[in-house]
Amino acid sequence: MSDAPRDTPPRQDEGAARRFIIAGQSIQASRLAPGLYVAATPIGNLGDITLRALQALAGADVIACEDTRVTRKLLDRYGIATPLAPYHEHNAEKARPVLLRRLADGAAIALVSDAGTPLISDPGFKLVRAAREAGHAVTALPGASAVLTALTVAGLPTDQFFFAGFLPPKAAARQARIAELARLPGTLVLFETGPRVAAALADLAAGLGANREAALCRELTKLHEEVKRGGLAKLAEAYAGEEPRGEIVLVIAPRQQEAQTSLAETESMLREALARHSLKDAVGEVVQATGRSRREVYQRALALSKDEKDGAPR
Repeated sequence: MSDAPRDTPPRQDEGAARRFIIAGQSIQASRLAPGLYVAATPIGNLGDITLRALQALAGADVIACEDTRVTRKLLDRYGIATPLAPYHEHNAEKARPVLLRRLADGAAIALVSDAGTPLISDPGFKLVRAAREAGHAVTALPGASAVLTALTVAGLPTDQFFFAGFLPPKAAARQARIAELARLPGTLVLFETGPRVAAALADLAAGLGANREAALCRELTKLHEEVKRGGLAKLAEAYAGEEPRGEIVLVIAPRQQEAQTSLAETESMLREALARHSLKDAVGEVVQATGRSRREVYQRALALSKDEKDGAPR
């Protein structure tokens, strides 16, 4: 049986009570004006939801969600009876036109993810884009975000950061992606899974620098919340052979935060490394030792190699 929304999914009865419950008190919610409402939900602790989000979830005609079982737990906690329609990466192509038709018919649809703010590592942006292109109102209901929560507790610079989602699961693709991220100047934020985090940390240490400061944030806002700080190599060692449970966010300090050797020292190290290794291996060794960007070291290595060929003095 397909889990795409039916062409005419159940709509809240206009006469039915649109309510939510807080601390035993039942609160009436008005029906929302037609449009798409992008609502943030808790990333762990079900208490981390806004009053505005509760009013929208209770006042919508239907809630589009990744996993109806996950969202149902949240609705049950607050006594909300709004119908649910699955919308996730596996059914989005079929589900999206159905939701757009409902919007065209004047429905109020709330869009949520399993946890946190929709559109972050989920297919919601395509629905938002299609809704806007069709002329429907799109309203954001901000709230919890795993990215911002991790940045808050990691104790690393937050003035400039880049969210890179999940790294590729296969080693070669993961290492190539890390090489791209090494060029970025700000704090890096990544999502990772327990079974892959040890390998990811080892590759991050090799690609970004063993001593580059980082924080592994696990089970944020939940009972067993954990934040471990240290250099990437030490974190990789700490989690080697382990599969930590729960949701994981990695926060990695900017490369500027590392003490860098001078250009003269870097060139000296490059000459020694080039005498022992291939250009690629020499660059990798010096990047890890100095904290300088791979691109900068590689360009300098090319220049030194050219000087050697042209007979330039050392």
